[in-house]
This record gives sequence, C-alpha cells and structure tokens, in this order.
Amino acid sequence: MTTGLLVIDLQRGMFMDTQKPYDGDGVLARTASLLERARRRGVPVLHVQHDGGPGDPLAKPGPGFEIHPDVAPRPGELVIEKTRASAFPGSDLDARLRRLGITRLVIAGMQTEYCVDTNCRAAADLGYKVVLAKDAHTTFDSPVLKAPQIIAHHNRVLGGGFVELVAASEIEF
Repeated sequence: MTTGLLVIDLQRGMFMDTQKPYDGDGVLARTASLLERARRRGVPVLHVQHDGGPGDPLAKPGPGFEIHPDVAPRPGELVIEKTRASAFPGSDLDARLRRLGITRLVIAGMQTEYCVDTNCRAAADLGYKVVLAKDAHTTFDSPVLKAPQIIAHHNRVLGGGFVELVAASEIEF
C-alpha cells in the first residue's frame, strides 16, 4: 500500500484574523512533524490551497492565500488549488494520486468541519484508505460549539467508518 500525505488549507489567512484557530500552533507543529517524517521516507506530499475569492482572507493572490511557512511546500511537492470544500472535483488530485500509486492517504489541516471532513469523505468514497491525524486538524469556535467540541465530534463521526483515527506522532509512513 503506497501512502501519501495530504495537508489541507494550512494557509496564512487562517492565522491572520483576531480569532485564532484552536491549538493552531500545536496543529502546525504536529503537521510539520508529519511532513518531515513523510519527506524522510520519500512519501509523496500534496498540499491543498483554498482560494476563497474576493473579500475572503484566503483569496488569491493575497497574503492569506500563501501556505503557512511552518508547513510550506518544498520544491517538487504538489500543490492543488481549490475553490470549494473538496479538493477532488474540479482538480486533477485523484488522477495525480492514482499516477503516484497512492492507495492510503494521511490527512491533516483545516478546517475540521468543512474541508477536512469533506476531503476525508471524498477520499474514502473514491476508495482510498484514509488516515486522519486526529490531533493535526483544527477549526475555530462557532456560535454554537467551541472548537474542541467540533473537533471531537468530527473525529467521532469520521472515525465511525470513513477514516482510521491516529495521533500524528503514531502515524507510520
């Protein structure tokens, strides 16, 4: 089984607002560790970058569109741009993964209830074995739930059949 690492929307714009993502520095550090381990093993790394359009903090070509320097792509690593929650429709992500022979996909990034959830489900629907780094994705408080509750809820739901939940430090490449 060939593994790939998919890092979703860890962009500067997610860290520029007055409201910071829950445990954002911790998620960046755990994702950076995943990246380093994957790179050492020669595991393909793919970065997903969201373009939210005019007025959005992630709008291209603004400073918020850039991938956070703590987890920035290295030369040769693939970057998939997207304009919706899923990185699969409207891109060649699935084709690239298949060309690389990837059948197991480790996922980390932002935002738990939007792009992380959507990409986990989409990848599972396409037949990939998905491993979600359960402590390397995050979000913001909402008017209804605090970020830790959102993360815990999505870990529980996604872990109920869509993904294998594993702590970032325990993920093997």
